[in-house]
Amino acid sequence: MSNKFGLQYPSHIFPTKLILQIELGILDWRMEGLISLKSSPGTSLRSFPSFNQPPNSFARRFSMDLPLRRSSFPAIRAQQPGTISPKEEEEEDALKVKEWEVGMFQNEVAASQGIRIRRRPPTGPPLHYVGPFEFRLQNDGNTPRNILEEIVWHKDTEVSQMKERKPLATLKKFIENAPPTRDFVGALKAAHSRTGLPGLIAEVKKASPSRGILREDFDPVEIARAYEKGGAACLSVLTDEKFFKGSFENLEAIRNAGVQCPLLCKEFVIDAWQIYYARIKGADAILLIAAVLPDLDIRYMVKICKMLGLAALVEVHDEREMDRVLGIEGIELIGINNRNLETFEVDISNTKKLLEGERGQLICQKDIIVVGESGLFTPGHVGYVQEAGVKAVLVGESIVKQSDPGKGITGLFGRDISL
Repeated sequence: MSNKFGLQYPSHIFPTKLILQIELGILDWRMEGLISLKSSPGTSLRSFPSFNQPPNSFARRFSMDLPLRRSSFPAIRAQQPGTISPKEEEEEDALKVKEWEVGMFQNEVAASQGIRIRRRPPTGPPLHYVGPFEFRLQNDGNTPRNILEEIVWHKDTEVSQMKERKPLATLKKFIENAPPTRDFVGALKAAHSRTGLPGLIAEVKKASPSRGILREDFDPVEIARAYEKGGAACLSVLTDEKFFKGSFENLEAIRNAGVQCPLLCKEFVIDAWQIYYARIKGADAILLIAAVLPDLDIRYMVKICKMLGLAALVEVHDEREMDRVLGIEGIELIGINNRNLETFEVDISNTKKLLEGERGQLICQKDIIVVGESGLFTPGHVGYVQEAGVKAVLVGESIVKQSDPGKGITGLFGRDISL
């Protein structure tokens, strides 16, 4: 994204910055608020009550004044391509240092909430920077620790590039003319009421990192139509290209083909820009993964979803993530993924474990729909998670691999659930 001075900002600073701004009642995505915050002596992010007590040592480092002044920006604004002076280059390096430290702060906040997935490789600050993290970063290593972290690191780079090609201002213009969203939550409730079984979110999915190619003759529109005919309440469309062989074009094609099922954009969201992009491509809902996103990001992104008319399916994997999400207001859908996204091992008893006791009671009190995800292949599996308390299931592999996905749905539930 470019600010009004023409500078490019990497995607990783947005979630924390945006949350700060919306809590101030500002829906402007520019960098100015962050610059003001950091350039004001004695100001710290800890002054914002919604921050979940970041580590004191880092909070002090974050609030330190760095050598970047608002008065330096007119010179940067006036520069012409190919005429960057040494002073302007130094000022731009200072801004990059500031951005890098914001990214490090975000990682530390995430770690304090039990999030083990690092948002980007710890490659360190820009060249010529000597700071308090230099020695530690040289010893951290830049190899992803698991497949989810590898996906997130790649997504960070991918989204940065996409934002340069399609700035937010451009997306907002398209949204003004986009068709209205369909009721994703309402469709799941209606399906559950009609069949007495969990509402089905059928996944349009060509491949996965753990299983490879699931279907060679992959036609997303034909698969979507077969799902709809077979009784699916909603559809989930993979949009990640590198790891799942999906695309936003698939999402758009299904929407434009006249499929009436509401569509979930199954994406690894790290930046609110992706939510806007999903909206213009035809999404009615979007996935938010608690293993990747800190509480503040989830809270802000849920607000963005509501503003755009989208449902937010917030996915959890363990007790801590469930407790975090249950503490956030406005959550309507929680997905329990039985697949450990770090090891990719599957255990459907995870659903029952996360819905026992006080957590299950709180979910009922809040009228949250729980979606069972991963490892569901038979009527017995569906019955097991339904008894645990789910009212919807998200299923891909066990039905997309069938020559007739509609018949795959019948096999999954043990009976015909089509209209």
